[in-house]
Amino acid sequence: MTLSEAIPNQITRAGWKTTAILFVAQSLSSAAIIATATVMPIIGDDLSGNPSWAGVPFAMVQLAAAPAAFVWGLLWDRTGRRNGLSVGILVGLVGMALGVVGIQAGSFWLFLAALVGIGGSRAAVQLSRFIAAEVNPPISRGRAISYVVLGGTVGAIGGPLLVAPSSRWALGLGLPEMAGPFAISVALLGLATFVVWLGLRPEPMHLSREVAALFPETDQITAVARPIAELVRLPGVYVAMVAMVLAQMVMVMVMGITSLYMKDHNHALGSISLVISAHTLGMYAFSILSGRLADRWGRGPVILCGALLMILALILAPISTQVAPLAVALFFLGLGWNLCFVAGSALLADHLTLPERSRTQGFNDLLIGVVSAMGSFSSGVVFAAMGYLTVNLVGGAFVVAILALTGYWLVKQGSGRLWELGRGGD
Repeated sequence: MTLSEAIPNQITRAGWKTTAILFVAQSLSSAAIIATATVMPIIGDDLSGNPSWAGVPFAMVQLAAAPAAFVWGLLWDRTGRRNGLSVGILVGLVGMALGVVGIQAGSFWLFLAALVGIGGSRAAVQLSRFIAAEVNPPISRGRAISYVVLGGTVGAIGGPLLVAPSSRWALGLGLPEMAGPFAISVALLGLATFVVWLGLRPEPMHLSREVAALFPETDQITAVARPIAELVRLPGVYVAMVAMVLAQMVMVMVMGITSLYMKDHNHALGSISLVISAHTLGMYAFSILSGRLADRWGRGPVILCGALLMILALILAPISTQVAPLAVALFFLGLGWNLCFVAGSALLADHLTLPERSRTQGFNDLLIGVVSAMGSFSSGVVFAAMGYLTVNLVGGAFVVAILALTGYWLVKQGSGRLWELGRGGD
């Protein structure tokens, strides 16, 4: 009997229904966050009166998301996934509403406080990819995660498109122009909360226990949860974490500074937007492909492919200042990140028992949030001191570490298909 034949139809349907609900929630939430992120530098400049503070708002979102991810990971085991994710999205809704108040009042500090809530919500929505992983069998976890990540494509396209009409709508209501994206995001997050609250039935934790019972060799449901300090020493766990964390840091470093690099070479905003759009396309549009590859080829080989694509991007990016080569390089950078992120998420889920998943995955996303902020801050320092080439060289060194560690692990364990090897793959 094959793995797919061993899964009752009702469990399969419930798992993919849950994944579909998470995709919708991810799409709505990412549209809200990206719409507001588009105007955050402008608001930071306007409210602070200091152009050098323009990058502070988005850095605040990243810094707030880091500890929030760990907190959500701890709470969701107590509250359940449905309640926990609903609360997480509501926190963002409150943050968006407070952002409108802060902009209306002209208060930079009140606006920064609002961003703490938005960052907390962003962490919860990003963590939801692991809910999709646990309600689907090991053989399709990569695809399930990739469908949730794919929701970011909707946000990347729809979010910026909401900025202009929502700003005009705000002016018509007597609100400041920049308050529009935050006001429309209140509605988007309200709808996302409604979808999650009504749609995540049965409770994903209950469904995950049923899935785990079907695959006791990979998903232990009665095991005592091991401490995080012990888990991060397992080869499969630290390979997964290193792949996701370092790929995220390199992606943020290079993406964040490319806009300034292009501006210094007298590119128009339209050209800069085109390059960033190509990057975003690579980040999200091919998520279904990366998920299928992670399930078919195995997690490790897909991480290696992602790292190789990132190295290719880092070689291409400094070669030319023209739009087309930069767009291709940033596209490969986004696609490489996606492969590492999706396969790394599936690999981490593979190596955790049910009682260990939520808090360990939250700890993983805490690390991702921290390095995102570090990458954002450090790229500016390195760029100012040594230039764009050096930013890419530094990033390349971290990607080589992903390659070396993953390659060594694959050689030691003999295969990337952990859903076949079971927990013995450690």
